[in-house]
Amino acid sequence: MAATNATRQTSSPRRSLEDPAHGFGPFKGVKPGDTVEVHWVFSSCDITPGEGLGACLSKSCSNPALRVEAQTFLVVNDAKALDFETFAYRSDGGQGYHQPPALPQDTGKPVVYLGSTTGPKYSQSACSPLQVTWSVRPQCAKLDISSLYRWAQKGNVFHEHHAHGVRQLVTAPDLLSPIERDVAVTRWDEPLRVE
Repeated sequence: MAATNATRQTSSPRRSLEDPAHGFGPFKGVKPGDTVEVHWVFSSCDITPGEGLGACLSKSCSNPALRVEAQTFLVVNDAKALDFETFAYRSDGGQGYHQPPALPQDTGKPVVYLGSTTGPKYSQSACSPLQVTWSVRPQCAKLDISSLYRWAQKGNVFHEHHAHGVRQLVTAPDLLSPIERDVAVTRWDEPLRVE
């Protein structure tokens, strides 16, 4: 079936790169045309979500099993793109599980590998002490910047309001983890198990 202009109301490429907040949005350091990688961190510790990776630890649980579900997004000014609030943590709803209501779909089977935490203070010579099972979706998805602005403006338990830096790419072969194609992993929406 052929689409007509009346049924295909998509944003023009130029408009999708315009910042609706003109550089003054509540989520700093991100504009349409940028790519961001979002991490949903799951911890085996009995914790309450909060700011930074330290929120995944507690006095009684200093070496947790950590799993990160990751998705790369192309940030666009397009209301038809994905809405960040669909994936944003709200609360455990009294169920005891702190997790988002959903994660992105249709971006490929996640690539699973063992690694460590990220951030600009870590490098090939300064590794993070925390080990992580990474689950990274291989395809990029479009994310509406207005939804990211709404999420930041409302405030969030993570106190996220700007883009963070990343560590340098690790290329030393002895530091790289093999990617296992048949790793048995707990689904993202099930409680994290330590075996």
